[in-house]
Amino acid sequence: MFLARLLGGCFARHGSEIDTQRANRDKGHTLEDGHKRLENCIFCNVSVRNGFDVVWENDDFIAFRDHNPSATHHFQVITKQHIDSVKSLSKDDVSIVGQMCDIGHRILEELDVSPTLRRFGFHVPPFNSVMHLHMHVQALPYRSVVRALKYPVVSSRGGLEKGFSWFVTADQSIRILDKGRRIGVLPC
Repeated sequence: MFLARLLGGCFARHGSEIDTQRANRDKGHTLEDGHKRLENCIFCNVSVRNGFDVVWENDDFIAFRDHNPSATHHFQVITKQHIDSVKSLSKDDVSIVGQMCDIGHRILEELDVSPTLRRFGFHVPPFNSVMHLHMHVQALPYRSVVRALKYPVVSSRGGLEKGFSWFVTADQSIRILDKGRRIGVLPC
């Protein structure tokens, strides 16, 4: 199962994992705000009341400090609507990633973080910790070499945007999705 999920990555257009991810968009319940949420998803229940250090919020997104930061500043920007992961996204979702980036830039601008020290991106399943779309918003440097290894940025050649990696930057994600491709661990 692990190997199938790993290899399904960029080239999978069909299959049980993607079908499950799409089905999960319809699971759970719809709240008054119109967002679908899964009861057992910790990120569907982000709030100050639930112990999160929320730093930014609007009707569609919420941002909070990472509870175990890997960088000088480390935040998570999540969708209020439950979306499983970056692997669930399609070309129709490019604007979601763009909006998440805008939020990340706003947060780091308030902290006077230089654009050259900003890193935004997603862990690719099965290498993610929570099955809810969340973008890491980081102000470098990392706290240690070990922490940096969790977020490798790998470029690719031959018309592909990303090399073999369990992490994809937000910019890589936008370019991959805009071409109608899927995001995965394998080069895409």
